[in-house]
This record gives sequence, C-alpha cells and structure tokens, in this order.
Amino acid sequence: MTSVDFSTTLGNAWFASPVFTASGCASSGRELAQFFPLRDIGGVVTKSVMSRPRTGRPTPRMAETPSGMLNSIGLQGPGIDAFIAKDIPYLIEEKARIIVSIAGETIEEYSTVARKLRSVAGISAIEVNISCPNVENRGLVFACDPDASRRVIDGVKRTVGGELPIIAKLSPDVTDLVSIARGVVDAGADALALINTVLGMAINLETMRPYLAGKTGGLSGPAIKPIAIRAVYQVHEALPKIPILGMGGIATAKDALEMIVAGASGVSIGTASFSNPTALITIATELKELLATKGFASLRDAIGFAHRSGQVD
Repeated sequence: MTSVDFSTTLGNAWFASPVFTASGCASSGRELAQFFPLRDIGGVVTKSVMSRPRTGRPTPRMAETPSGMLNSIGLQGPGIDAFIAKDIPYLIEEKARIIVSIAGETIEEYSTVARKLRSVAGISAIEVNISCPNVENRGLVFACDPDASRRVIDGVKRTVGGELPIIAKLSPDVTDLVSIARGVVDAGADALALINTVLGMAINLETMRPYLAGKTGGLSGPAIKPIAIRAVYQVHEALPKIPILGMGGIATAKDALEMIVAGASGVSIGTASFSNPTALITIATELKELLATKGFASLRDAIGFAHRSGQVD
C-alpha cells in the first residue's frame, strides 16, 4: 500500500500528495490546523485575496441545499499586504506547501496582486481565480468571457514570468469550457483548476424571499460532482499535457479517484471539510490505498486513465 508514489506536479511545482484544500473553504489553513498538520496534505490553496481589504456580501451568506450548499461570501478578505504580512509567514511556519489564490475586479488588479507575490519566498504556485460568481457585478466574471480571461492570464504571466506556476481557475457556467481552457493556456497558464462553484439560488418559502442576501450564490458539494467530472474529462481530452487541479463535490477517496482518472493531477477538498474537518487526511489515506488496490504503482499512472484503452484488475 505504502509503495505507491503519491506525488504530483502542477506546472513545475512538486507536491508530496495530490490532495489540497479548496480556495475559500479554509481561509489560510488556521481552522484546519487544529485537526491535522498542514504539512501532511499536498498544499493549502488560500482564500482568494485582492489588492485591498473587502468586507464581502451582506448576510445571510450561506444556505444548505440537497447534496450541497450555496455560498455568497463575496471575496471577503484582508487585502494582499496584510495577507503577505500575516498569512504567508504562518503557513511557512506550519511547513505547508502554499498556493496563493488571487482575484481582482479589473485586469490590472490581478497583475498588481501578482506583482506583490513575485518576490515572496515560500510560495509554490499562484491560482488566478477568474471565475468567482460572488462579485457584485456578474459582468466581472472574467472566465465567462474568452477574451477577458486570456487578458487576465496574460497580464499575470507577464508579471511573474516563469518564476511561479500559474493555475487558472475556471467557471463551469459557460457554453464551451474547452475553448476557454485552451485560451488561457495559450495566454500562459501552466495548469487549470476545474471547477469553481455552479451559480445557483434557493428561495425560503417561509419568507417567500431568496435565502441569500445576495440572491444568487455558488453551489458546491456532491450535487456538482458529475458536472466537475465532465469538465475535467473534456478539458483533459482536449489538453492532455496540461495539469488539472480537479474539484467539485469530492467527499470520498472514490470521488477523488474518479476525478483523477478523468484527468486531474490533483484534487481539492472544500465542502466536505465543513462536516468533517479531517476529510482531507481521510481521503488522502484511503486514496493511496485505493490506487494500490487498483494496481497503480503511482498517482501519475492513474491520471487520465479513463481516456485509455484497457483496464486494471
């Protein structure tokens, strides 16, 4: 069981485990660190940070749904300067591998935030979140616009150069996800994060009003797993050499393996951690055993296996 090579790479960044946090679900890891050492997972993908502090959306911000939850947090955060001063040193002290997720309201803001991260030691990669559905203006979801998404990634790539791998986080709320993925890769993305939450809504029949103050929110949890598997499969089929960090409804090791054989080089766990804070450790342990049971000598051998002919016993 333990002989399986469990390591993975995203761009030129190496990780001992393919299991990561999902951006926004554990801030910068402090909440989860009381349950397990952060160094024991592949890496911490931080909550998306912007150039200035944000208070986020009004409450209520979360609502339970069948097989999932809706959230409308609105990118609340401390801003990049405070993040670099407080969160990065904490994660380094915890010996965590760090993927910093960044966001912006303009193309220039993404580049500004990336520029401040360029010289910060201890970062493994930058996730460029161009797909968050919780901004005030839906028109600002860059991942829904092929040209705008390419321009964001091009600006960040020009800013950081080849110093840090760039992971473009894409939205499933588009007609042709493969063309968006191809565009951001052409613009310089070294890897892709698929998928962000799916835009949804729920109405409280007691008040006859939307549950969320922001009306719409991002749907996460097991309900979106088939959408995520489809997205990862289609993008890997079109771009087999581009690493994918897969996410969306992963709650078990079997869910994780399904994502990996669809084409993901790693998986992020988010909503599952709310009900089980040790979900990442459990999934990682059981995934390694499952890989061995299925006859894989390494995680790399399993990536995209669903696209190949033949089977393992």
